[in-house]
Amino acid sequence: MAPKRADAKEIENLRDEIRRHNHRYYVLGDPLISDAEYDRMFRRLVELENRHPDLVTSDSPTQKVGAEPQTGFRVITRETPMLSLENAMDEAEFVEWRERLIREIGEAGGRDYVCEPKVDGVAVEVIYRDGVLVQGATRGDGTSGEDITVNIKTVRPIPLRLRGKKPPAYLNIRGEIFMGKKDFDRLNKQQSELGEKVYANPRNLTAGSLKQLDSRVTASRPLKFAVYGLGGIEPAGQVSSQWEFLVAAKDWGLPAGLYAKRCPGSEEVVSYYTELLENRENLPFEIDGVVIKLNDFGHQHEAGNRARSPRWAVAWKFPAQQERTRILGIDIQVGRTGALTPVARLEPVPVGGVVVSNATLHNEDEIEKKGILIGDWVFIRRAGDVIPEVVSPIPELRVGKEKRFKMPRTCPVCGTPAVREEGEAVTRCPNLECEAQVKERIRHFASRDALDIEGMGEKLVAQLVDAGLAKNPADLFELTAGDLEPLERMAEKSAENVIRAIEESKTTTLTRFIFALGVRNVGITVAEILAERYSTIDALRDATEEELAGLYGVGPVIAREVVRFFGDIHNRATLDRLIRSGLRYETAETDRTEQLAGETFVFTGTLTRMTREEAEAEVKRRGAKATRSVSSKTTIVVAGEKAGSKLAKAQKLGIRVMDEDQFLELIKS
Repeated sequence: MAPKRADAKEIENLRDEIRRHNHRYYVLGDPLISDAEYDRMFRRLVELENRHPDLVTSDSPTQKVGAEPQTGFRVITRETPMLSLENAMDEAEFVEWRERLIREIGEAGGRDYVCEPKVDGVAVEVIYRDGVLVQGATRGDGTSGEDITVNIKTVRPIPLRLRGKKPPAYLNIRGEIFMGKKDFDRLNKQQSELGEKVYANPRNLTAGSLKQLDSRVTASRPLKFAVYGLGGIEPAGQVSSQWEFLVAAKDWGLPAGLYAKRCPGSEEVVSYYTELLENRENLPFEIDGVVIKLNDFGHQHEAGNRARSPRWAVAWKFPAQQERTRILGIDIQVGRTGALTPVARLEPVPVGGVVVSNATLHNEDEIEKKGILIGDWVFIRRAGDVIPEVVSPIPELRVGKEKRFKMPRTCPVCGTPAVREEGEAVTRCPNLECEAQVKERIRHFASRDALDIEGMGEKLVAQLVDAGLAKNPADLFELTAGDLEPLERMAEKSAENVIRAIEESKTTTLTRFIFALGVRNVGITVAEILAERYSTIDALRDATEEELAGLYGVGPVIAREVVRFFGDIHNRATLDRLIRSGLRYETAETDRTEQLAGETFVFTGTLTRMTREEAEAEVKRRGAKATRSVSSKTTIVVAGEKAGSKLAKAQKLGIRVMDEDQFLELIKS
């Protein structure tokens, strides 16, 4: 087949697929593929049409936005279309967009931008006449949309009447309706308990809420709104830039400028993107990138629009956190507390820059609630460093060969009958000598936040347990270099290094010691609370359940686990062995100095020799405070690699800045 003919066939197939997915996304609010997968498909179509301009048709998805509105709502037609945005997938594509803009309108294109989070919600148009809300509509295909005024009026952040004595005679605004993460989790939990549909993400739930024919259902949903654009205003000329518009919109009582920032150049834009990406997980709502716009409306007009997107704006997307793949099987992992955790074995797929082949399914109840079958196509999510998880199945893609999952009745490692205690969602192996549990307990004991034994990784721990050299964390302190040398990849020098690391780990802190013990539900934060309250491990193991439950941040569940752990004869014997082996710890009081008293630190960028959390712990130990944002109260900013807007703000405020080497020298002095 000739190259052009083959390309023409692919173009037509892509158009059909994109139209189908547009209908699922924009009309039904129930997508079958991830955003990242859709973006790749769309970009491929753009690439082929650029290669063959004569094959571009007026009805191609690249020439319009979305799909035709569904029936059930009155269709409105707008004079000024709601356009989509061109995407930049990395910094190089952002730079390419900016350079193209400069070529089109001159140096004015390289200065004065407004950056805003790309909120992952549903785009709408809201119209006011003489300050009164008269119409709300979906984006639809850009030119026409669905009249959902009755539902728009129920969204609490959207005012029915604008503030001010003289609001515009006519105001057409564009914005995003969305739902916060906590509200989404709560509503999805309610849906699950009622046996109703569980939504894959907040955007889908928002879309479903706005398409309700009964507006009382919409009113019951905790929807939020963020204004991002101006569709029209009369009298004209009241605002001349995006930033002026956002400020004016706030004055009119509209939620506008959410985390927005005016950036006077491309370096500031990159810093804004970096900072927002860094803090993505801390935001109360989902975002999938940054929208960058020329600020001046005159420059926007000069740059003009393409068929489906403005030339004066671009969406710089974050790495995808959600993708689509298939479950090949479900394996069982045995954790250090005996928990049997089902893990989905997946067709490998890149998510957020990492190829994912496994994802947690949490427990049997979770699989049942989500309706997941072996063989299902599913959406998976990876946020930051969090273990990938299966979000939801895609039932429409089932072929009839999928199978239900059944939790095994025995431990897959040691064969002991598994138990599930009343009131718990987790099935466990009760055999404390189960090899899998032993390996996980020793790995945890040696991990970074625990005793931090350098070189004691997963493979070495597995060899030690398999060879019978370690059945208990205390066994590590009785090892010799001679024990280690026969092991795989363990020469004399390597063995000596590991033994030296084990010896050095004997000097630790009470917080690390408590965490290393692996008490169920006791993470590093709770360990810190317990270390603050009790001066010795003996005082902690003699604490009563009632006393522990009264501590802020502990509560009855953790208190019960702590008392149960220290009441176990085997655990008490392990503690005694650890202390006899020479393990020494500093208490929270003896560990604390006033070396940096009065200082307030902010860490930004990437630190190479410690995590941000470890650095913050170091300054707190020395009497300083550590915060995550730069303000007039900040006294020192430690800037790692790729430090962004926090560094720029510190320099502007005249705050002392140091690099990682200078910081390490400071805390050693």
